[in-house]
Amino acid sequence: MNEYIESNKKLWNDWTLIHEKSEMYDLEGFRAGKSSLGSIELEELGDVNGKSLLHLQCHFGKDTLSWARLGAQVTGADFSENAISLARSLSQELNIPANFVLSALYDLPDKLNGQFDIVFTSHGVLGWLPDIPRWGQVVAHFLKPGGTFYIAEVHPFAWVFDDDETATDLTVRYPYFLRDPLKFETKGSYADRESDYRGVEYGWNHTIGDYINALISAGLTIEYLHEFPILGWQAFPFMEKGEDGWWRLKEGKDRIP
Repeated sequence: MNEYIESNKKLWNDWTLIHEKSEMYDLEGFRAGKSSLGSIELEELGDVNGKSLLHLQCHFGKDTLSWARLGAQVTGADFSENAISLARSLSQELNIPANFVLSALYDLPDKLNGQFDIVFTSHGVLGWLPDIPRWGQVVAHFLKPGGTFYIAEVHPFAWVFDDDETATDLTVRYPYFLRDPLKFETKGSYADRESDYRGVEYGWNHTIGDYINALISAGLTIEYLHEFPILGWQAFPFMEKGEDGWWRLKEGKDRIP
């Protein structure tokens, strides 16, 4: 398993250098005050002012710092050295108080003390984790009694479809029920498909049941589960971006979660 995780960490270290300059991440707009949070998580999580918030798998901290701008006392954690270095640099540059911790998710209880009013994670994170029950335990470990865990994540059913850059329509390619890691020879990044970068990534497909049962087993209570026909990034090359910033399938083909 270490081989897979180390390969993914190298990928994310390299991707951070691409993402820092990418149009998708729009650091210039962020520096000018633009929030990176989507309308769904803003509406559903609600007022965070004065609350402590832990952001798991935070990448280089744009969402973390966006929550801080809304008054949260934030901590972000990620396993990429380059991502955490950039996150800390942005926090200092923009004078936004934040604590960033370099750690793989499963090691975080050994590297971070305390509990939080809110534990948050979002958009394309769980497919990088091989052990979802352990993920649920980490979430519960850091959540205060009566606190809130909020996740906005791509629907796992979407991962059964071919996402190759040559794909022109929804075609089933991968199994929904899968325990072994998938290996991909990666060109560029989801944030810059034109980049010449080449890397290797490993991913794990999980089901909705895996997510829910992991959280229940860890002692959490599920308050709601909402499903949407939109995504925060272009998962398939034939998706279209709306004026609201969300990516959609073309009209008439948007009937999948």
